Amino acid sequence: MVKKVLKFGGTSVGTTERIQHVANIIKKERSLGNQVIAVVSAMAGKTNELVKLSNEISDEFDKREFDVLLSSGEQVTCALLSGALNNLKVKARSWLSWQIPILTDGGHSNARIINIHVEKINKYLNEDEVVIIPGFQGISKNGDITTIGRGGSDATAVAIAKIFNADSCEIYTDVDGVYSTDPNKIPVAKKINKISYDEMLELSSLGAKVMQSSAVQTALMYDIPLEVKSTFSNRKGTKIFSQENIDYTKSVTGVAYSKDDAKITIIGVNDKPGVAANIFEPLSKSQINVDMVIQNISSDQKTTDITFTVKRNDILKTKEILKNNRQIAYKKIIHNDKVAKISIVGAGMVSTPGVTYKMFRALSDENINILAISTSEIKLSVIIEEDMTLKAIKKLHTIFDLD
Repeated sequence: MVKKVLKFGGTSVGTTERIQHVANIIKKERSLGNQVIAVVSAMAGKTNELVKLSNEISDEFDKREFDVLLSSGEQVTCALLSGALNNLKVKARSWLSWQIPILTDGGHSNARIINIHVEKINKYLNEDEVVIIPGFQGISKNGDITTIGRGGSDATAVAIAKIFNADSCEIYTDVDGVYSTDPNKIPVAKKINKISYDEMLELSSLGAKVMQSSAVQTALMYDIPLEVKSTFSNRKGTKIFSQENIDYTKSVTGVAYSKDDAKITIIGVNDKPGVAANIFEPLSKSQINVDMVIQNISSDQKTTDITFTVKRNDILKTKEILKNNRQIAYKKIIHNDKVAKISIVGAGMVSTPGVTYKMFRALSDENINILAISTSEIKLSVIIEEDMTLKAIKKLHTIFDLD
């Protein structure tokens, strides 16, 4: 008997009609003799409605109560889906995080799963019944409801697949797989049939919204096969698994972009040992994620310019921390929050010479100026002016034969 974890996102359960459609997908899996654990998100838009309600009460809504509030959205979906399955004569039961329990660590709104009790759920599965579990909630050691963070239901599904030794984990969404770039922006984007964990991790961390990066990372660590597929069509999805099974003949698998970055340059920093640590340590303590870092040393080798990128909504906080930092001396700070990060990703880049040149030449041909560069074995990212984003994606998608 095959044990499957099926995760359904907010759009998949966005209406009662869609929930009934999901119930039929699960019924089909049961008819094949498979054990099913379904992990569900709140209905599309419900979490935002709950956030809006909290804001109407207070701009500083209590964090504990905020988690209690947000977790109620998934409770609704669990009950509706379980009811729909029972109506189809498929025995099902919803289990909230505290009933299992799903144990978490860390703060409210950003907890992480540390363990899941399996006894009750396994007993229920062995009685040939479907288990419905909410996707982004758990319970702390103090008995408080916690949430895993927005989009955390992917991570929950993968964690459940690992802890329950599931044979597969299928992520159902409103697209029929992972595409070479955003198909809404580039109509000639094509679906990727197979992709490695590493490539998917890069794409998801770079802005591809099909899967949450922490979920891919967990799948990579425990070698859990994933498949991203559409709730609304029967087309085959995208399989995500270990790199040994990937075709390396194509140097670039996909082009990703994000528009939530900002670039900061500290000009005329005294060039001495420890200066970089003094700049970035306070940012780290304030939970500000620094991405690309470039250092240009002056001709007299006494001062240096340091450029780095942060998320756009961290720009004001970052500048304030830098200005209050008494451990560094500099001439001035400049920033640009109208930038975008464009990345090419592919496991085949490791063994294909000339990829870097090809990317830079393609951007040059379109008169697109590169403001910063970051590389890894299977990724090459550049920062460009935001208004050049679509032009850059189209060019790179074509030049690397992804159309």
